[in-house]
Amino acid sequence: MKKRLSQFAFIAFLFLAQTSFAQELYMPRNIKEAYAKGTRSKDGKPGKNYWQNHGKYTMDITVDAKTKLVSGTETIIYENNSNDSLRNLAIRFVNNLHKPSSPRGGSVSDDFLSNGLTITSLKVADEVYKEDARSWGTVGNVKLKKAIAPHSKITINIDWNYPLSKESGREGQIDETTFFAAYSYPRVSVFDDYNGWDRLAHTDRQEFYNDFNDYVYSVKAPKNYVVYATGDFLNPDEVLQPEFAARLKKSYITDEIMHIANEQEMKSGIVTKQNEWNVWKFEVKNISDVCFGLSDHYLWDASSVVVDKKTNRRASVQAAYDVKGTDFVNSIKNNQFALDWFSNNWPGVPYPFSKMTAFQGFADMEYPMMCNDSQMNDPKFAQLVQDHEVAHTYFPFYMGINETRYAFMDEGWATTFEYLIGIAEHGKEAADKFYKEFRVEDYINDKSTEEDQPIISMSTQVSGPGYGNNSYGKASLSYIALKDLLGDDLFKKSLHHYMDTWNGKHPIPWDYFNSMNTGSGKNLNWFFNNWFFTNNYIDLSVKSVTKNTVSVENVGGFAIPFDVNVVYTDGLKESLHQTPAIWESNQKLAAITLNGKKQVKQITVDGGIFMDFTPANNTWIAK
Repeated sequence: MKKRLSQFAFIAFLFLAQTSFAQELYMPRNIKEAYAKGTRSKDGKPGKNYWQNHGKYTMDITVDAKTKLVSGTETIIYENNSNDSLRNLAIRFVNNLHKPSSPRGGSVSDDFLSNGLTITSLKVADEVYKEDARSWGTVGNVKLKKAIAPHSKITINIDWNYPLSKESGREGQIDETTFFAAYSYPRVSVFDDYNGWDRLAHTDRQEFYNDFNDYVYSVKAPKNYVVYATGDFLNPDEVLQPEFAARLKKSYITDEIMHIANEQEMKSGIVTKQNEWNVWKFEVKNISDVCFGLSDHYLWDASSVVVDKKTNRRASVQAAYDVKGTDFVNSIKNNQFALDWFSNNWPGVPYPFSKMTAFQGFADMEYPMMCNDSQMNDPKFAQLVQDHEVAHTYFPFYMGINETRYAFMDEGWATTFEYLIGIAEHGKEAADKFYKEFRVEDYINDKSTEEDQPIISMSTQVSGPGYGNNSYGKASLSYIALKDLLGDDLFKKSLHHYMDTWNGKHPIPWDYFNSMNTGSGKNLNWFFNNWFFTNNYIDLSVKSVTKNTVSVENVGGFAIPFDVNVVYTDGLKESLHQTPAIWESNQKLAAITLNGKKQVKQITVDGGIFMDFTPANNTWIAK
């Protein structure tokens, strides 16, 4: 009995020792404080004290096609769910990026510049504020006369206007009578549990961080202009002629591609009601942003696709494009496939919104329920770009990622899904080739120090290729490596655990790490430390070969999967796949056992899409 007890005690000691000495991930002081306060939990779930703020936005927006001025009247019911009294109100207006005084990553032409936001009226809780937005950057500050108490609501009223920039990027004038209005309204910036007010200035490189809000809004546009927007279209019969409203409604319930309005119909002015102005109304709840585009000559296609086979829920698929936009002729077909594939394969979560619209512009940029993509004159590449932007539906629009600080949390996933759907669309060989050429080759062949900064580095603190590779290629490779390590079934189970836990909330990297640990039932901190917190890169080398063993040195350090391709002297070949698990106990050297009964002629280590910095030392040939 004593022997049994001592064995049990020893096993318990080993378990406790493994738990105690499991690798801890670096965590900044403010993030540690969030976990200590209980707003985040080390099991990967929101803590018992988790909160996030919320707004209900009602907006009436007008677009003057002649003056190119966008104006709005806006009411926000803002809910402070924190335990803090808010004595200031941070108002974010991204379009102030166009002001000459705003910071940018490079030079711009005069056509990019504008005067930015003008506020004509501002009231907070019925108190009038005389705010001169000319002094604001992309974030303005309103010092409140009375603090917003914890767990209370206030009403904010803002009247505003701003000019659409002539040089279009992510938004602005597409042509003389086509406009894309994104980030087009002043909004309350995020107040969160680990940084307080998000006051980071927006630059042209960074992306976004928004609360999940509810929106009811209208867009007043001149006759003959069709408005395409985030949210459910509430009043087609009020703004469209009956035939065109009927076509649109039919598109909601069919797989058939409907040409809602063609070139001649738009030119003839028979599509919209012939009022001087038409008011287009939209509504959407629990979403991080809304945007819209409008044109008096774009072609309009639409259809729908079942995105949830359990409920037979459909999502509308629409496209708005110039007659010369040949890439967009296939947008509906491609997006039907994309929404179906993403819903049922990777990530395997039903598309969560009611609509997706592809709008021809210049940005190659994602927005909730919309993408603003350019004409590529290359149908395959155009499809890949559209796939990437649609994949962003999940990260950051379903998961409220802080893209500004941690761009790898959304761009890396969109790049991964872009690659995986590419295999389904064009085959693995073509998808691998494109992924290596577009996402990995420049990174792995660039010897500069900036390339090897840890992925966890804040996105605002890396620049140029360092930003691009941390956010896209390196992050994507980490997700693909983890998929290989866990296997598809466990990886999907873990990913779904993370997504189910954090959708509609604000996960940070440590929530992802902890959630994947819990979802997989494994302590993966060694892997996360290897990929996110080091200066590693990709470089394997065949160190030595004996009759039974090949030793592979991990010169670069990343825990990657690879194949050991063996050619025997009798001409037979064998490929031994190694998952990243081979690096768990020793991240510098791995030993792979070979078929000892055969004589080896040649061995090559091949990482596939994990391209090697020095491939010359990846092959061993018997002398």
